[in-house]
Amino acid sequence: MRVGFAGRLAAAFINSKLTPVIILASLLLGVFAVLRTAREEEPQIIVPMIDVMVSMPGATAKEVEQRISVPMEQLIWEIPGVEYVYTTSSPGQAMAIVRFYVGQNQEASLVKLREKLMSHADIIPPGASQPLIRARSIDDVPILALTLHSSRYDDYALRLLATRVADAVKQVPDVAETTVIGGRRRELRVILNRDKLAGFHLAPDMVAQAIGAANQR
Repeated sequence: MRVGFAGRLAAAFINSKLTPVIILASLLLGVFAVLRTAREEEPQIIVPMIDVMVSMPGATAKEVEQRISVPMEQLIWEIPGVEYVYTTSSPGQAMAIVRFYVGQNQEASLVKLREKLMSHADIIPPGASQPLIRARSIDDVPILALTLHSSRYDDYALRLLATRVADAVKQVPDVAETTVIGGRRRELRVILNRDKLAGFHLAPDMVAQAIGAANQR
């Protein structure tokens, strides 16, 4: 039988007296490498992530998408080092999550994003707020995201259902935080009685300020 190169090499190792020495040396080298390799229980991986929020009271989700979300996303993609942009549009508010490549400096990424948005402030339509920019760390990344949609229920009913789901998730041990994004919040219409206001020596703006101070978002 004709033996190839691999067969001859295997036969040489099988018959050689140095084979046990080589195996032992390999094991010792592996143990040494394991002991000398630096290890961390929780290694700090730098992944700059930044939230950008813009409010536009009274606008529908479609208007927010066309007038804020799409132009802002196109502008953010022009920033060097951006790996991922995810935008959401809801009634009265737009939100963009910007993620830079691993290893990018957090502060430098934040400055680049802020300067880019401020230098193109003209894309913000009338009635919209200035961008609110907030940095987040890798520890703030959610481990679970649930999206609710329906052709039967409106955005208010979906937000109410999402709030109930969030309350149930909070009961799970070791859950630190839950956040509900999107949907229409509950609104109350307050009708003032002028005679009673006069009796209490109150002005309408005083009532509005008191309601605003007690409002919980």
